Parts: sequence; C-alpha cells; structure tokens
Amino acid sequence: MSELTWRKLDRCLLAFGGLTGSSELVRWRLRGFRKEDADEIAAFGKNIVGTTQNKVAILANGLLGHGVQRVGMVSSWINNFPDIAGSFLDEMDSVLGFRLSRVISEGPNSELNKTENSQPAIMATSILILRILEQKFGFDTKSRVDVTLGHSLGEFSALVTGGYIDFGDALKLVRRRAEIMAQCTRRASTESGEDYGMVALVCEPDHLNGLLATIHEFLGLASNGMRDDLSYGMPPIEKVMVANVNSKNQIVLSGSIERIRTLLIQLRQFGGHDPRAVRLNSESPFHSPIMMPAAEYMVRALDKIKLNFPAHMPCVSNVSGLPFRSADELRRLLSQQCVDTVRWWDSIRYLDQERGVKRWVGIGPGKVGRNLVGKEVGKVMTKGGGVWAICDTRELEDIVRSLEQTEFEASCD
Repeated sequence: MSELTWRKLDRCLLAFGGLTGSSELVRWRLRGFRKEDADEIAAFGKNIVGTTQNKVAILANGLLGHGVQRVGMVSSWINNFPDIAGSFLDEMDSVLGFRLSRVISEGPNSELNKTENSQPAIMATSILILRILEQKFGFDTKSRVDVTLGHSLGEFSALVTGGYIDFGDALKLVRRRAEIMAQCTRRASTESGEDYGMVALVCEPDHLNGLLATIHEFLGLASNGMRDDLSYGMPPIEKVMVANVNSKNQIVLSGSIERIRTLLIQLRQFGGHDPRAVRLNSESPFHSPIMMPAAEYMVRALDKIKLNFPAHMPCVSNVSGLPFRSADELRRLLSQQCVDTVRWWDSIRYLDQERGVKRWVGIGPGKVGRNLVGKEVGKVMTKGGGVWAICDTRELEDIVRSLEQTEFEASCD
C-alpha cells in the first residue's frame, strides 16, 4: 500500500457492488430471519464509498443476481434532474447501440430482469446518481474521495469512479459479460438438468471461520489454498462455491441448488453447524467455475481496453480484499472475479481497521441496508451515524448537507 497515496483526511472512499433487492425482506422475515440478518442479505450487493479518518464511504445497490432492478428506477432522477439524467441516458443508449433506457423506464419486467439488461442498467444507474451528485451538488469526487470499492458488479462502478476505466468501456464490458453469464447458466442447466442459483447463510459471528473451514473441507478445497489464476481444474457443474464472504456472520454459496442442499445437510449432521439459509432471487451461479467463459472473455477484452493506472484514487479488489497494485493485477483480478469469492468482509475490515474509514455513503437503485458494512463502521456523530444511502432523490439534499457538516467539523479538529 506504500505505493498508493492516501490523501488528506477530509476525503472519501467510493465502493460499488450488487445483489438482490429489499423486496425479499418480508419473505425472509417470515422464514425466521431477524431484521438485521435480512438487512445484511439485502445489502450485500451494494455500492460503497469510504473515506479514511473523517472521510466518506458510499454504499449503493449494484447487482449480483436479480432483484435490485425495477421498472421506473430512474424516473425520479429524470423528473428532478432532467438535463443531467437525459444526457446521461442518451450516452448510455449510444454506447450500447440500443435503447436500454426504454427498458428501464417502461419494461416489461421480464425484459429488464434478463441478466444482460439488469446488470448494465444497475451499473449505469449508480453512475447516473454519482454524476448528479457531482454536477448538481458540486461533489468533487477526485478531491473528496480517497478510495473506491464495489461488490461484484459494483466493482465496475468503482473502477469508473476511480478513473481506471471509461464509463463507455465499462458499460460494454458489463453488457457482454452479462450475456455470456446468462449463456453459461443456460448451458449448465441443459447439460446437467439441475437448477442453479445462490443461497445466503447466516451464522453467529464467532462461528464464521469454523463454518468456512468446514465448508471448504466438505468441498475438497481446504488443501488448495488461495487460487491465483484461472486454471482451477474443477468440473464446473459438480462444484459448489463460496461466492461471497459479506460480513462477520454472512456468506453466500453458489452452484447447483440440489448440491447446496446436500452440503447444508452435511453441515448440520456432520459438521456441527446449523446456519440459517435462504435462497436468493437469482437463477445464476455467479462467482463459480460455471462462469469460466465470462472470465476468459474478460481476459481478452481487458487487453484491448485502455486502463489508467495509477488513477485518481486506490480501488479495492473483490478478490484480494486490498487495493489493486498494478494495471496487470487489475486485469487479472477483475477477470478472476467472475469465478472467485468476493472477499467483501475482508475489504471492509481493511478499510475500517487499517485505513480508519469513518464515513460511508451508498449510491444506487433500491433501499440500501446499512448492516452490510457492519455496525463497527460509521463513527461520525451526525444523522445516519456516518453511514448514508443515496438511493432516493428526496433524501439527497439532506445527505449532502450531512456530508458537508461532517467535513467542516473534521477541518476544525
């Protein structure tokens, strides 16, 4: 980290990510989940921006599967900021070569919910909100943000925000990557006859490490250690993977739903663990070897795209849980992210404990759960406790005012 500059203490960290939406919360509560557990599950795919010392961190919905996206999710932004939003959506449509803005605004849901549409739609909506924050409210990202990070899909938003990749290039990458991911899921289902998806597990915080170790043992991964390339040598249809480690008591499994159920039985009968489990609103096994063709595409595509390194600020990798150290590492880890575990909790702990991030702000569509980054973060005595969510135009001015207040107070310390 010595080669990366952490600038003056009033600046911010930005992060972006993605998953299922808060519409699932009621069903999860009915299944016996506590509110904080459901909030954490709903939040794990959000965008996050953090700042060191008295700096800001932004959380926003991105996407891991489906659920965050909804028809009309940009309507309030268009109505309140027509010039900025209109220009941005025209830019998005021009880059993609079709009117995704119409799908977002008018639907139908069946079209927006397709992976190849929902992923670029959510990523673009996050950047739209950031553009409004910059252009309408004078938020200078370069000078006020210290580091960016993003969960899963949100990593692309984080890289755009940090200046590593142009928005147009990132949008095209996300669209084509999503198309391939959808193809991977269809192919796996056809070849195996199995259903695929993702299941969140919630345990007691002091049981997390033991749960992960037992899962790795059952999956035969314990002896492999950390993977450092794309040559995993795994039969992709036969494997269940730990897709995300999202918090001190939540992980997500990805792969065959039947095999995940078998693993849960083994955990309960032979492993001494009984985590609460809920299937997420996704029919795709993201962050598993089934997505290898998407990873291979990313390797080729990133070689043809201009990357800026170093950029405006550090960006934390999903795969390593630490800032990217070079352009070559960025290409490798961003490709590997398609098939590897998102080490979100490691990223948050790094920023909170080692970099001293104090303020976190979410950006993106959908209701952002604050428990994703843990109750340990957000240590500013102001409304929201130093953890905010920019997902609603009605709350935007209050959040900007709170940010400015905390920056002023920091400058007086």
